[in-house]
Amino acid sequence: MATAEDLLQPPDSGEYPPLERLASNYNPLHTFDLAKGDQKHYQQQYADIYFLRLALLKPAVKEGAEAAWEDFQIAGEAVHQVDRVLDVRQGELCWVMGTIYMDMPLKPNILDDISKDHWISAPPPREKYRSASGEDQTMLEDESGRLRLVGTMLQTTMLVTGCIVAVMGTENSNGDFEVIDLKIPDLPRQPQRWERDDSDAILTAGSNGKGKTEDTKSRDSCGKIAIVSGLGIRGDEANSLTLDLLMEFLLGESCGADEQQSSCAISRLIIAGNSLSEASPLPSADEVSGKKSSKKYGYDASAYNPAPTAHLDNFLATLLPSLPVTLIPGNSDPANVSLPQQPIHSAMLPHSRAYSAMPGANEPGWFDSTTNPWEGDVDGWRFMGNGGQPLDDVFKYVEGNDRLEMMENFLRWRCVAPTAPDTLWCYPFQDTDPFVVKECPHVFFVGNQPKFEKTIIEGPTGQTVVLLAIPVYRDTGEVVLLDTNTLEIEVVRFDVFDDNQGEMLM
Repeated sequence: MATAEDLLQPPDSGEYPPLERLASNYNPLHTFDLAKGDQKHYQQQYADIYFLRLALLKPAVKEGAEAAWEDFQIAGEAVHQVDRVLDVRQGELCWVMGTIYMDMPLKPNILDDISKDHWISAPPPREKYRSASGEDQTMLEDESGRLRLVGTMLQTTMLVTGCIVAVMGTENSNGDFEVIDLKIPDLPRQPQRWERDDSDAILTAGSNGKGKTEDTKSRDSCGKIAIVSGLGIRGDEANSLTLDLLMEFLLGESCGADEQQSSCAISRLIIAGNSLSEASPLPSADEVSGKKSSKKYGYDASAYNPAPTAHLDNFLATLLPSLPVTLIPGNSDPANVSLPQQPIHSAMLPHSRAYSAMPGANEPGWFDSTTNPWEGDVDGWRFMGNGGQPLDDVFKYVEGNDRLEMMENFLRWRCVAPTAPDTLWCYPFQDTDPFVVKECPHVFFVGNQPKFEKTIIEGPTGQTVVLLAIPVYRDTGEVVLLDTNTLEIEVVRFDVFDDNQGEMLM
């Protein structure tokens, strides 16, 4: 940062060349976009999502199971595949594929929702769904029925509702399936860097009648991607100082000459959810109908506070002339609650939307308000991330607290929201399941986590993925920088000194 010598000195008459920010090669995907208007329906059954997921992932699970158990025998009996869970016979060594369902008494149920709707005192949200008395059961289901799974293998394997697996074992005298081994889809194919950008360029050149393409984007030196989550803007002055520090750092205004040059290497900012603080609870239907508003036009100031949204809009509008921004909604942001959350409406951000792409444009704008989850190519690398809701929900299913292990399993299960729609609200898809990971990302990040964590995982065919748990900025003051040349990670922390208490506070 800037030193006293940098600040306390007379004006210099020398000329300084202007600093230029490195460009960002940005090519988002629209995997999680929902239909608009009348084409979006909620009358469908949610069970179809699990059948779609099973149909999509069965080939990958079957391929891994056949390769692992092809010559497996016990006491001279060779293992064979069973097509449906209800075709399993007692005493036969076999393997079968299906969807995991966790039968847990402590999971939310419809009676809790009804009690809240009528304002009866409902139980507080649970930190974990696991029962201390051992009442939890693991089921394997398909279109034919369910089969209860038992065995020590389940105690060492992380499983949640919605995982597609193949289990090998035999049915015991109690009608339960004793699991000997278990296989999951594992990481899918990972695209090469710049693969999608190059293929798009070839298609564009072909449509223009050109036989050879010219790469107009500089790939010699790419910049850094800043990822932050949980800004928690409240609209008051209490948390504006930390936001100002972040803004000045990104703009290169709070540092010395060397740090300013480093700030110019930041080519894009990704905000991974919860830009605004938690909103007030929704009033009940009786309160809404019984309340008489004195306002005939406009909004009622007692029911809506526009200050947080206005502060977010000003924060983004200050950054956007210099730095492109990708905005992912979160649990506390003004977007639909069910996944996939759609982009925050441009009407909420009147100043920032001037930097968005025009409706119907093929190229993304300088400001890209996206879905949650989101995926896209940044500087040739495939990025995938979300605002944290899927990970927070899976956390309640498992015993441990290792969130990086849960993130790794998301990719190995090939599903970024396995517990939707069981305990995580989502749209009732009928034709496909967008939560299924079709191509392995190079960088997988999850926002609004308790602390910063990172690791690198590898796949069976050489895939390499950087996993990033992005902390809540409002609590930690940390922003994560990812170098797109080397995929190295750097964490920058901002602290505010409280002179009255003599300590550093956020």
